[in-house]
Amino acid sequence: MLIDGVERKPRVIVIDDSRAMRSILRKNLMEVGCEVIAEAVHGADGLARLRELGAADLALVDWNMPEMNGFEFLCAVRGDHAFNSMRVVMVTSETELDQMTRALSAGANEYLMKPFTQDALREKLAILGLATH
Repeated sequence: MLIDGVERKPRVIVIDDSRAMRSILRKNLMEVGCEVIAEAVHGADGLARLRELGAADLALVDWNMPEMNGFEFLCAVRGDHAFNSMRVVMVTSETELDQMTRALSAGANEYLMKPFTQDALREKLAILGLATH
């Protein structure tokens, strides 16, 4: 896919405190043609990984995590100009409309409810212009 004028796979960071969920997301992302450049167990870990590696095209972020939750991570990346072009999708079991509205108002690009299907993930990637196949 063409990203920033260059043919390459979308680069993704997965941030979730559940090892099983990180594994599921990694597998699904790879199957739809993305490159998972890093995984993190909470938001602070995710920020550190991003600062190490440079901005990703996409961050998939759980809401409920220790140390720094997904909403706090979202606010931190939206407050840092280095990550302006990175898209953020909250991938969470938080289903209340208020939570969804709060995340979208704070700068999340999309919201994906757990449990999700690969088709639902692919649809979100397409909405964000990151669909690969």
